[in-house]
Formats: sequence, C-alpha cells, structure tokens
Amino acid sequence: MSDIAHNLAQIQSRISAAARRCERDSKDITLLAVSKTKPASAIEKAVAAGQRQFGENYVQEGVEKIRYFSEAGISGLTWHFIGPLQSNKSRLVAEHFDWCHTVDRLKIAMRLNEQRPITMPPLNVLIQVNISDETSKSGIAPDEIEALAANIAELPHLVLRGLMAIPAPACDYQSQFAVASEMAVAFTRLKQRFSTVDTLSLGMTDDMDAAIAAGSTMVRIGTAIFGARDYPPHQIL
Repeated sequence: MSDIAHNLAQIQSRISAAARRCERDSKDITLLAVSKTKPASAIEKAVAAGQRQFGENYVQEGVEKIRYFSEAGISGLTWHFIGPLQSNKSRLVAEHFDWCHTVDRLKIAMRLNEQRPITMPPLNVLIQVNISDETSKSGIAPDEIEALAANIAELPHLVLRGLMAIPAPACDYQSQFAVASEMAVAFTRLKQRFSTVDTLSLGMTDDMDAAIAAGSTMVRIGTAIFGARDYPPHQIL
C-alpha cells in the first residue's frame, strides 16, 4: 500500500467515525481529494486506491491534469474547481471541469453558462459563502444567497448543487461547530427552495469533524492525503 493509499484509508476511517458520532451514514459524505500543486503521479496513486473526486485550485494546472488523465484513457474521475475564479479564466473551467465551487457573483455564473459546451452535461455549481465575513476571502454574505441562487437556477447550462465555505480558522471544536451550523441552516433553507440542491462543501483537515456533525456532505482534504505542498515561487493562477 502506498503512503497515499494509507492516508486515504485513514481519512475515510475518520469520516466514518465522525458520521457515527452524529448518527449519520458516512456514504452521504463525499471525500474530495485536493490535489493542487501535486503531480499526476500522486493522483494516479490515489486513483489506484479508489479515489475518484479531485479538487484543483489553479485553473491551468487543473486543466493540464484533466487532459493528462483523459489522454491516458482513465475515465470515471470527477474534477472540481475550488479556487478563486477570475473572469478571464472562466472559459477553461466551463470547458473542462465537472464542478465549480466558487461562484460568488452573477457575472461569473453567466459566463460559465455561456461558455459551457452544449456537448457536455450542465456544470455543477456551488455558491461560495463568506461565512466568517473575512475581507481576505471570496464569497457572498449569507443574506445574499437566495437571490443569487434564484438567478443561477434560471441558467440552462448550470445546475445549482448547493453551498461552499471556508470558515476562518478556529482551534476549538465548539467554535468550529457554531460556524458550520450557520452554513447548515443556510443549506437547509436552500434545499427547501431548489430541488437540485444536495451539496454542502464544508470542512477541511482541522475542522472536518465539526463540519460533518453540522451536516456537511463534502469535505475537502489535501495535505493529509498527499503530504505537504511544495509551492513554486510564482504559482500559475
């Protein structure tokens, strides 16, 4: 067993344990392996261990990996774009990815809708929420969710799947759970209004347990699977 396969097994065990504690089915929680800055060879090890969902933060890097696996004939992988999205990069996301987690304004949603090839299924999108009201983070305020969701729901080449957030770091479980619960309330409200909504992308290595307890359906884990990242001096965005 490779180190990556071992790490994946450990994370899956942790997800299962967290789900049991709050009487949830671990099958309802998707593990998204965040593979940014990691080579295709590392992703191949994860694929060999059964992982199929991958998240990328940098558009060009993600596209290169998607092309690599497509040309290698490896099918069945689902690619999520989870980084900040600039308008001039939206076409690449629309043409290559299966999901975009970081829609936070109508302009981006409309560009993705217009640029999604009609030969591909509609792009799954999540609205990014700035739940901790951090000036350094992207995302909309909670009270703006429903208006943007209503606009996205009208776009034929997108499917509104739910919400995503990156809460401010908190060391204690109670603080993590409190913020995650705010997101869960917003998610539940959105589900009641839109039949396509089924995904709350919330929780990383340090706050995964609290996120699952609050109701997250997708956790985003990178370093705990692939090891520490080695960023180049200037990362391609």
